[in-house]
Amino acid sequence: MSYGLYLSASGVLANLYRQDVFANNLANEATVGFKVDTPMVRQRPPEVTEGGFFPGDSNALLDRLGGGVFAGPQEIRWAPGEPVAGGPLDIYLNKPNHFLVVGSPTDPAAQRLTRYGSFNLNRRSQLVTANDGTLVLDVNDQPIVATGAGEVSITARGEVIQGVDRQVIGRLKIVAVDPLDQLAKDGANRFRVKGDIQQVATPVEDATVTPRHLEASGTNPIETLMNIVNATKAVTGNGNMIRYHDLMMDRAVNTLGRVVA
Repeated sequence: MSYGLYLSASGVLANLYRQDVFANNLANEATVGFKVDTPMVRQRPPEVTEGGFFPGDSNALLDRLGGGVFAGPQEIRWAPGEPVAGGPLDIYLNKPNHFLVVGSPTDPAAQRLTRYGSFNLNRRSQLVTANDGTLVLDVNDQPIVATGAGEVSITARGEVIQGVDRQVIGRLKIVAVDPLDQLAKDGANRFRVKGDIQQVATPVEDATVTPRHLEASGTNPIETLMNIVNATKAVTGNGNMIRYHDLMMDRAVNTLGRVVA
């Protein structure tokens, strides 16, 4: 079997993976607080190294060609998005390593972190995320409930207030994470902690937010489109190489083989 065919196939698979990641970034160009994924590609060692074989069992020329490439893992670009105008229940977290705590008030393992700062009130008058209705927790890990009449809004200190008398009905639980590589994406614009959330995510008492604003997506549509185009070209180029190798093997078997016979 042609060794070059395997190398080209690894290039196709790795760049299809890059294509998928870039396409997902572009699809979230309008998602509040979205963090861009950067697909990583690493070199695969030659077979003699990867399999632990004795050097004499391998071909020295093929070993110098390497083993192709592997896809992943991908990294998260944590740069904060720009603040954009929002409504009374929208906030922008001012520090890039600050996150809101959402999820179960009774099970810390089911709690998640997010920078998605767009909220609504559900049928029980509880403060929830606007994208999927997940409970937003207060500093005591309890739901924030609007108990009276009047408009609900959020102050620069993360206090949720209601009515003309600005009654405080809760305060957003804002935590700091450092370093950020302790987080992994968990879907719905949320992050899970690699380990114990109570040890990794430190509550911030004096955290500030920008009310009536949202964090824009980190996706740059022009840059992302160019990345998709480049990944597509790489897939096409490696696919062409596979066809060339297939043609050479066809000639070797059906033409050169017949001449030798």
